[in-house]
Amino acid sequence: MTASATTTGDPRSRDDGLGWVTRAVFSDDRVSVTVDAGPPAGHTVVARYAVVPSVARARFLLPLGCPRVAAAALLSYNALRPAKVRAARAVLGVAARAGAVDRAPFPVLTVALPARLDPTEVLLAARLGAALGTPVHTACGVRPPDPNHKPTLQLFDDRGTPRGYAKIGWNDATRALVTAEAAALRDAAGLAGTAGHPGVPRLLTEFTWAGQAVAVVDPLPADIRGVADDTQPDIAALLAVARRGGPAAPVQPLVGSPFLARLTEQARRAADTVGERASTAVDELARRHGDVAVEFGHWHGDWVPWNLGRHEGKLIAWDWEHSGPDVPVGFDLAHDAFQRALVAGGAPAPEAARQVDTWLSRHGDALGLDRPRQRLVADAYLVEMWLRTWRLADAGAGWNPALHPALLDTIENRHT
Repeated sequence: MTASATTTGDPRSRDDGLGWVTRAVFSDDRVSVTVDAGPPAGHTVVARYAVVPSVARARFLLPLGCPRVAAAALLSYNALRPAKVRAARAVLGVAARAGAVDRAPFPVLTVALPARLDPTEVLLAARLGAALGTPVHTACGVRPPDPNHKPTLQLFDDRGTPRGYAKIGWNDATRALVTAEAAALRDAAGLAGTAGHPGVPRLLTEFTWAGQAVAVVDPLPADIRGVADDTQPDIAALLAVARRGGPAAPVQPLVGSPFLARLTEQARRAADTVGERASTAVDELARRHGDVAVEFGHWHGDWVPWNLGRHEGKLIAWDWEHSGPDVPVGFDLAHDAFQRALVAGGAPAPEAARQVDTWLSRHGDALGLDRPRQRLVADAYLVEMWLRTWRLADAGAGWNPALHPALLDTIENRHT
């Protein structure tokens, strides 16, 4: 979008994180957005935010005139954050509760609407309040622009009580992720009481807004605690997710499975990007493991410690945007191992792949995986992970440099 002709100093024209977030949140040109400037004539101010700590280094948009909301935006779920981040937010949050954010010399972002314009037509916060049946205040973190990231609004009532999170899918890649998570949360809603299955945030509502996909998710319990990066995997929870709380499914060979058919089709479509390399990787997977029979089921898709927490002794899992059916049971364990090494440990893709092998060898028996099935799950997961990387890039998210071409190289080297 372009900035409104009636608005000066519109941050939506910026190419940094502040520009990216404000373009997504205030997407209608009829909405005036200014920084340290009053609204145009004939406009009514509907919200004001502190840009913390500055326009050039924006990290938060905190609502002004609502100290309890500003404090809650900084303090809610702080126990899930790393220690240094938690300490910094705690200091700022206590100050915000005392009204310091309103008094501080932070730049002020002002949102205004033309007179007689219905806010629910053009303002996402108003639309969210209407959907939830109560007015809400919004706060938002600001991060550098990334075509794979989704602006997420924290929603609070007047008392600073969390009312939910609104994820905004703004391009093809993120719209698909938001839509997929909404579907996963709907499907998982009936599994909350199933033995071993993790708790799942409730989907409050979803809708399209100015070409964007918006999903609103219930807030997490206020006193939830994070799962440490070195926590052992919860095998019972992984199996409950894979089996949807039911019994084990009959095993079936890789060849002839819907899973392999999907990989084959996606690899064929990736030919415009990497030639025959992806198709060759899938063909080699079928050649090496085609006769191995394995159980297929669902997976969370991003099962990692930072998407998990515990409340009253129960495991809670969020961020289900990569969830799906018909994958070999054990994929979530493989993903946990790979991402802990790659993201938390900073390991390169080949080392992260070896960690997958190690974890499957260590925990595979508990998942019903003998050695041939462990090798199938490891190799199939790495192909699935590269194809996910390609899908996101193909949808406009750009390549993850940690995974491409390094992961495709790793897959090929495992077959030599």
